[in-house]
Amino acid sequence: MTAVYAIVGASLTGAKAAESLRDNGFTGRIVLIGEETERPYERPPLSKGYLLGTDPRDKAFVHDASWYPEHEVELMPGVRATNLDTAAHLLTLDGYEPLRYDKLLLATGSRVRRLDLPGADLHSVRYLRTLPEAEALVAQKETARRVVVVGAGWIGLETAAAFRSHGAEVTVVEIDQAPLRRVLGDEVAAIFTKLHEEHGVVFRFGAGVSAFRGEGGVLAAVVLSDGTELPADLAIVGVGITPAVELAEAAGLAVDNGIVTDASLRTADPDVYAAGDVASFAHPLLGKRIRVEHWSNALDGGKAVARSMLGEPLSYDRVPYFYTDQYDLGMEYAGYVEPGGYDRVVFRGDVAGGEFIAFWVKEGRVLAGMNVNVWDVQEEIQALVRNGFAGKAVDLTGLTEAAVPLAELAG
Repeated sequence: MTAVYAIVGASLTGAKAAESLRDNGFTGRIVLIGEETERPYERPPLSKGYLLGTDPRDKAFVHDASWYPEHEVELMPGVRATNLDTAAHLLTLDGYEPLRYDKLLLATGSRVRRLDLPGADLHSVRYLRTLPEAEALVAQKETARRVVVVGAGWIGLETAAAFRSHGAEVTVVEIDQAPLRRVLGDEVAAIFTKLHEEHGVVFRFGAGVSAFRGEGGVLAAVVLSDGTELPADLAIVGVGITPAVELAEAAGLAVDNGIVTDASLRTADPDVYAAGDVASFAHPLLGKRIRVEHWSNALDGGKAVARSMLGEPLSYDRVPYFYTDQYDLGMEYAGYVEPGGYDRVVFRGDVAGGEFIAFWVKEGRVLAGMNVNVWDVQEEIQALVRNGFAGKAVDLTGLTEAAVPLAELAG
């Protein structure tokens, strides 16, 4: 009988897994199931090029529409998987006959955290996770003159930059004392504060939101916890995401800040795998399980898990990586540092001039590196990070000296 490999999550991870299955010789049936009505797309363009207006909508899609039938991938958009019976190898689909699978990939991704506050259902209180949500923001790009962004994470800062670039007055409300402080620490968070303030963004740090006030069903203001009202035509909420683990929980699979897998991206059930945002996988270099929410993990994880599903020995050890573009700042970050998990940040280059590399260091080991407007150094940074994960210290003086090649430090 023809083997059936089912993928729940018509996402970048799911699409790349299907592509990799075919590229690696799988000739059985591939069924790609997604709740969204669009075919698989990438999420970074939603807060970057598409929102800015520099990239067309179609650039976000992983494949042309014709790719799926051409590669005999059965794409089922707008379909929700409601139950998983691992003992029977049976997937229940809303509105369709149950699907029996031989192997199953859960690439269900994450969902945005939504605020349960008075007025949260007002028109123009927006989130950004899906293509329709991006389209709604694009539609308001020219008309929204007063924008309040709730949350100073990556989505918050990128949307702030996009609307500020289109001339809107932008205020960012953040409960912490600086943007991205838990991720980047005080030193680098201050750089992002300065960047946005120089472009006219106003920050309200140490502030929470208590309500959204409307007039005639339309957003008029964002009400802060201290009673201050910020006039707003548009509010963009970016307060994080949570892994979509409901199907795994219903099946009795282990869940701990994501679906628990080993280094091969396999769950405790030998025929069920997880990859992308939703997977909490055992990272072989770090010696712990981590969950990575970034684009590169969706891309690389989808490719890797397909090989694992085909029986290839796999130890998924990619260094976490992400990037951002805000105004004239472009940066790449590679590595993994938990909040407070480093001793110091070491800088190389011209921080004041906006061209530098920052390294997060613990006991002389590089745990992460971020290159800002400095390019073609990711290979060396990732080599330093891998050395750091393995317990190898680096010459910190040489790390600060631009004359010392990073490749030499990385060995």
